[in-house]
Amino acid sequence: MTDNSEKSDKPGWTGKAALAGAAIGSAALAAALLYASRRRERADKPASKPIHEDLPETD
Repeated sequence: MTDNSEKSDKPGWTGKAALAGAAIGSAALAAALLYASRRRERADKPASKPIHEDLPETD
């Protein structure tokens, strides 16, 4: 038989590490989604060119 009393006395750092990893992963995913949506918004907007008054009008 194995005695598991030693393992139960130690604090479970693996559970805390798993929660921390999940939190970091969630934050990274949220940041990636925000970055992608902002890039898509900028890509959808047409680039506005500055209007030069020196250019002659042509028909």
